[in-house]
Amino acid sequence: MIKVKLVRSRIATTPKQRQALDALGLKKIRQEKQFEDNAAVRGNIAKVSHLVEVTE
Repeated sequence: MIKVKLVRSRIATTPKQRQALDALGLKKIRQEKQFEDNAAVRGNIAKVSHLVEVTE
């Protein structure tokens, strides 16, 4: 399992980055979600790695 936490604002992000955050279900700062570790989730995390904090 991977825990993803949004730590920076999505205000100044590109539309593609916002789509990646929506796919992860992260809308508010300090919101956390848990996911199974797979390639699709890792790809979305890679697109917004500067906005999120990942713990395993």
